[in-house]
Amino acid sequence: MSTFSEKINTFVKEIVTDTDTGTGTGAADRAEVEGVGTVPRDIYKSVKSDPLGDLPRYSIHIVIQHLITIITFVILAATGLPLHFSHVFWAPSVISLFGGPDSARMIHRAAACLMVLGGVYHLLTIILGTLIKTRTGKFDIKKTQIPRLKDLHDLMHDIKYFMGREPYRPKMEKFMYKQKLHYLAILWGNFVLITAGSMLLFPETASKILPAPSLFQNLARLMHADEAIMAVIIVVFWHWFNVHLAPGRFPLQWTFITGKITREHQIEEHFMEYLNNLKEIPEEREYMKNLLREKGLSSKGGGQ
Repeated sequence: MSTFSEKINTFVKEIVTDTDTGTGTGAADRAEVEGVGTVPRDIYKSVKSDPLGDLPRYSIHIVIQHLITIITFVILAATGLPLHFSHVFWAPSVISLFGGPDSARMIHRAAACLMVLGGVYHLLTIILGTLIKTRTGKFDIKKTQIPRLKDLHDLMHDIKYFMGREPYRPKMEKFMYKQKLHYLAILWGNFVLITAGSMLLFPETASKILPAPSLFQNLARLMHADEAIMAVIIVVFWHWFNVHLAPGRFPLQWTFITGKITREHQIEEHFMEYLNNLKEIPEEREYMKNLLREKGLSSKGGGQ
């Protein structure tokens, strides 16, 4: 079983080795990173964190894309669900807030177009960002949303932790397993909504491409509505709880606006990413060295 001061020097050295090429990391910096290589896994309980965030997590592009997603999602749900359930007692009152059915449809379609543009923006960000990082030798699959075998190991480890069979949560990367699962679910959901919505918006074009137009129109109507309902349920009861209402995050996590994550959160749930920050941010290394010294946990090595 792991001790309170679980040694992570191996992981730190691996990070230094993996990311050393082209970063200009000198021997002194490498020694300093390794010098804070003994970090208690529950040190997050002792760190100071700014609620608005301490460490970088998202670029300005991701922040903008997320805001586009929030705005369009709310508008699409607020206009689309009342139109679909127009026969239910509450729907007419909601539709009237948008100026009637015709206005609600126009607003819904405008928001859908904005959502598609946001998706294109996101896709271009990923493609161009990957190309640039690959050309400069800075691409790291561990910092992406691409599922890896480690995610399965982390899931099993986390289950054991919540059952009391592990003292600490797994050492997870920038994106943990449930975030990757949610991201893939969003990709699939958007694909279904955009495909089905396009068929409903352009029925004549769809009828020229697909056989049995009536069948596929009914299928598109069913898919669009059911996927939208599922999306609302997932956002309200899964995403919102996990991001904002979970212990340690309540009442709001500001990452989606500031692009930064709190030190406490990153150490607890994204430990391997925190180790990367120890290498890349000298000020964070200094902070952790001082904290370990205060706690009497300073490790032997450079910078101590």
